[in-house]
Amino acid sequence: MRNLKILAFFLIIPLFPVKTFACSIVYYIDSKTGHIYFVNNEDYWYDVKPYIQINPGSKKEFGRIWYGWKNFGQGGVNEKGLVLDGAVTPEEKIPAGYSAPKGNITDKILAKCSTVDEAVQYLEEKKVALKNAHLLLGDKNGKAVIIEWVKGKKQIVGIKNNRLVATNFNLSETSQTEITCWRYRVIQKGLDELDARDIKDTIDLKAVGNVIARAVQPPQADPAGRVGGTLYTTFIDLTEMKFVLVYKLDNSKIQKLDILKEVQTGKARKIKLE
Repeated sequence: MRNLKILAFFLIIPLFPVKTFACSIVYYIDSKTGHIYFVNNEDYWYDVKPYIQINPGSKKEFGRIWYGWKNFGQGGVNEKGLVLDGAVTPEEKIPAGYSAPKGNITDKILAKCSTVDEAVQYLEEKKVALKNAHLLLGDKNGKAVIIEWVKGKKQIVGIKNNRLVATNFNLSETSQTEITCWRYRVIQKGLDELDARDIKDTIDLKAVGNVIARAVQPPQADPAGRVGGTLYTTFIDLTEMKFVLVYKLDNSKIQKLDILKEVQTGKARKIKLE
């Protein structure tokens, strides 16, 4: 809990040209301590009504917390330490026999799966594929993968060394590279800097959050006046099972949750962010 006391640390707006809906996801293991972190920038229109949904566990389902809008989880975590989130990618042909998910696939995965392997198997059994997005799945055991559906085939990109990063290009598609995404390069550089720290220098949720802060999208209006940008940023400490959400880059709008305590209350509840 000590790492979550102060989160008014980040949201230093980068001076880069930005595009709306350019999400960033990071799964990172501190190679010195084995501590695991999962952070995400959700970039979207500011006029949606997002919320955090807490669903308690039962005999048949794991307790879970997901965040999103319109009864759909954009990402989330469950009591077993399984996390997932997705990011938009260029449109691709999905494999024959597969189809887009029906209903709230995030909630379903978190309710039924305890590990990355189980989640990958679940998607395969349900024959789920996405034509314009990839999914990053991670767990508290140190396994993480990105699932992509490229040129009619399912591709799985595994964690390399101690991190896995997803932005808005397919890592398994050679024509789509990190060269086209400045956020991917900036995040990787930040994680390299964390790895290079002296063993005496603490790496915590604040430090990892400061890395993804370099990729936030300041609010900006399109030609019609509709405003979009980083709608919220989520921070999950998978080792200590703590959750933090910062809404609209506003350090006064922070939600902090003890994951296990929340999902063991026995009562579902919704936390509106607006």
